[in-house]
Amino acid sequence: MESFPSPTLWAIPFFVATVAGEWLWSRKNKSIRYETKDALTSLSLGTGSVVAGFLTGGIVFALSLWVYGYRLFDFQVTWANALWLVPLAFILDDFAYYWFHRTAHRIRWFWAAHVIHHSSQHYNLTTALRQTWTGFFALSFIFRMPLFFLGFPPALIFFLAGVNLVYQYWIHTEAIDRMPRWFEAVMNTPSHHRVHHATNPRYLDRNYAGVFITWDKMFGTFEPETADEKIEYGIVKNLTSYNVLWAAFHEWIGIFKDLWSAPWRYKLNYLIKPPGWSHDGSRENSETIKARWAKQERMKWQNMTSSSSAADQQAARLPDG
Repeated sequence: MESFPSPTLWAIPFFVATVAGEWLWSRKNKSIRYETKDALTSLSLGTGSVVAGFLTGGIVFALSLWVYGYRLFDFQVTWANALWLVPLAFILDDFAYYWFHRTAHRIRWFWAAHVIHHSSQHYNLTTALRQTWTGFFALSFIFRMPLFFLGFPPALIFFLAGVNLVYQYWIHTEAIDRMPRWFEAVMNTPSHHRVHHATNPRYLDRNYAGVFITWDKMFGTFEPETADEKIEYGIVKNLTSYNVLWAAFHEWIGIFKDLWSAPWRYKLNYLIKPPGWSHDGSRENSETIKARWAKQERMKWQNMTSSSSAADQQAARLPDG
């Protein structure tokens, strides 16, 4: 068992069929939102991501083999050990993905590559195909390198990473409300991932899971979807066009502009601080947005309780009968 197929390439017919099916369903169900220009942009970005992967995949694989050469253990996959080794590798790979994904939202350098996936204001299966062109440049692959150092074969990990990516495809939809409770408790689902793509302050920087939502529950980043608040999709500062090149590179351009104009002592921070950070506090990031929202929610609650108390006091002063 030395070579593995590419799950993403094998899944292309499935992608095409399900996107077509969801689009047809959206014509009857207006709660499922499709916008032709947005969908075409997503498909174009997905195609560009495949091309970028072909151009850089060999280099990443070579680096993986180099790290693997210094491995601590030798986990060779055989028919005898596959039943425990492959699931273990899948769980550890998903764990690595969680930390990559969380970092990609909290460090601007990684966000510049990842933001492309969040740049749509719609949420459907084409959004899943809106993938990065610059993941190699951003060094996103380093999060899986510890697995090779431990001794997991690169071919196995890249195969499982493809399985992970294919799993995440189906959760990009509004056509599915909730899965069974036991499934929602353990696995990432459309409901959980809608939260992740939301720009509502309540939902910002939550639900980073790839396959197992348990990581978010373990590390304090889980937020359930609520029916009380309509989800708004996109990014804090949404794109104003469907230009594919702008969608792919706009955050990198923003970084370079900030590096050019910022005082020297702040330049590094524009790479390693969260998206939206600025040295003069002139911009908003997810933390300031969430803090302002939390303050407003507290004030609403205080006003409600104060009004209720005043009404109770007034009722107590009224004579009986």
